[in-house]
Amino acid sequence: MKFFRKSEEAGDCLEDPVIDELKAKINQSGMPKQAEQIALKELQMLARISPSTSEFSITLNYIEYISSLPWNKKSEDILDIDRAEKILSEHHYGLEKIKDRVLEYLAVKKLKRDRRSVVLVVDDEEIARKNLQHILAQEDYTVVTVASGAEAFEKLSRTEFDVVLTDFRMEKIDGMEVLGKIKARAPHTEVIMMTGHATIDTAVEAIKKGAFHYIPKPLLADDVKNTVRQALDKRNSKQETKGAVLCFSGPPGTGKTSLGRSIALALGRTFARISVGGIKDEAEIRGHRRTYAGAMPGRIIEEIRRTGSSNPLIILDELDKIGSDFKGDPSAALLEVLDPEQNHNYTDHYVDLPFDLSNVMFIITANIADNIIDALRDRMEVIHFSGYTEAEKVQISSRFLVPRQIMDSGLYANPPVFTSDTLYKIVREYTREAGIRNLNREIAAICRKIARDFVQHKDCVADLTIDAGMIERFLGPGNYYFELAQEGNRTGVSTGLVWTEVGGDIIFIEAVIMKGKHDLILTGSLGEVMQESAQTALSYIRSNALKFGIKEGFFEDHDIHVHIPAGAIPKDGPSAGLAIAMALLSLLADRPARRDVALTGELTLSGRVLPVGGIREKMLAAKRAGVRTAILPRRNHADIDGLPDDITEGLEVIFADTIEDIVDSVLA
Repeated sequence: MKFFRKSEEAGDCLEDPVIDELKAKINQSGMPKQAEQIALKELQMLARISPSTSEFSITLNYIEYISSLPWNKKSEDILDIDRAEKILSEHHYGLEKIKDRVLEYLAVKKLKRDRRSVVLVVDDEEIARKNLQHILAQEDYTVVTVASGAEAFEKLSRTEFDVVLTDFRMEKIDGMEVLGKIKARAPHTEVIMMTGHATIDTAVEAIKKGAFHYIPKPLLADDVKNTVRQALDKRNSKQETKGAVLCFSGPPGTGKTSLGRSIALALGRTFARISVGGIKDEAEIRGHRRTYAGAMPGRIIEEIRRTGSSNPLIILDELDKIGSDFKGDPSAALLEVLDPEQNHNYTDHYVDLPFDLSNVMFIITANIADNIIDALRDRMEVIHFSGYTEAEKVQISSRFLVPRQIMDSGLYANPPVFTSDTLYKIVREYTREAGIRNLNREIAAICRKIARDFVQHKDCVADLTIDAGMIERFLGPGNYYFELAQEGNRTGVSTGLVWTEVGGDIIFIEAVIMKGKHDLILTGSLGEVMQESAQTALSYIRSNALKFGIKEGFFEDHDIHVHIPAGAIPKDGPSAGLAIAMALLSLLADRPARRDVALTGELTLSGRVLPVGGIREKMLAAKRAGVRTAILPRRNHADIDGLPDDITEGLEVIFADTIEDIVDSVLA
């Protein structure tokens, strides 16, 4: 069919090549029938609009855009698990649990793809059943035959079939009743009706009730094979493994985004990254209506168009930092995008047509998954990234960071050698992080200085080996010192273990008592939960003063001041309750607290110690700081059991149910 535009000057109709070109694009786009019909209606309207109007350019851009979307273009997944495991291991050191989850996803897809299709044949004629079984067995299908509708119901109650071929006329239970039962129980199972008494009315009725096809007897082998194959293709397109929605949660620099790139490479999928941190406009996700001037599609649809594939791997970066204002809530707009039960009909405001996102694999990154709204977090599988140990950082440096910085600095002709002692010194004295970003910067700084020396004094830097003694020459004095165990014990000062956005850390809790008016003074930018922890600790000690050898009236004419440095950094959470209580006990009982003992745990008014999170990060912080004994809640025992031995090596771990269990372990 040709489209013509009426010429105003000549008064006749002329062929319009622009319209014909757009029609060809629509036909070649592979969009669903419903979308194609809407696109052709838009095209007919475009043919009646004058090119000088603004509506013409808006409609023209819209048709070109929807025609360029990859409606049915998919990259074939590479389901070679050994290859994927090799790629992930080469690109990332450690992260074994995350790698296992990706390989499990591949294994499920491979099993579903390689599974033999199961076909049920329902016919009361034995010859027909045997013939169909012979025909379908040649196509490598698993074929089950039954002689009646009742037997079919029994089989359907125990097994799910991909395709059912049923005769129309049978005694007691006919094929139409079998069709209705199957569609009620297993709507994705395709049903093919067979009969030697075909009529138009029965065929129409069967199709209306959900039959895939209606074929007359006598059956031709090629017709049966082709019809079953088409039915399986339709079912498989519906039953495709839904795109996974994984949330990588952890401190900065632990490899969340880079692992997403490696997963895309392992799967053989196209890759896209969308930074959603700070987005406040819902239209960034859903797009604008075409009626707005300068309307644009949302970021999700635009990235799919750019990748040219309907099943890319898309990373939504920094989702915990997404915002909201009077322009809408982008987090709420993402609910439909990330819900596997809804996103097969995702509608962008600009495109205004359902687009299937169910095959897209979404990976979310966040520093703190709890900051994502509950409804959105419920739609994803949260995988926690922990901080790296010193040994892991050294391995990552030698395998990845050092070679990369040598190349980036132009030192590949005369590459310097970094010894293990050198890397350990950089990790311990020049960085203090859960990830490796600052470590990468320090190695880059060393390589840049070597590059300058090489340019000015070539003979001096050839075959250079960087040992630990040379680090201060390049980086200056160390920024961090972890000699906590060598410091003296002090009364009223305890050591706490905390978890932050950048990993684990230690804090010192200081308490003093002075003449006053019965006040508890709390400083150090403490949040409400931490202030309540301090009040709980004080109330517990006051109610159990005699048990710890403290005078009962100690608080009547005094003030107690609790301070947690650094004062400018906001702090909150319940896990410091145990450490605050020990600082107060040390102060009031006049017993110095051991500086090499660190504590974490929530304290109740009855003195019970409740479990807390972030144990791995806290243990890493304890080891970095030179802590010799870590005191944890008893119910966190399982968290310690799951840690590698190198994290707990040289560190005594004591578990407590109540505060009374640990007083003598903490106070000298």
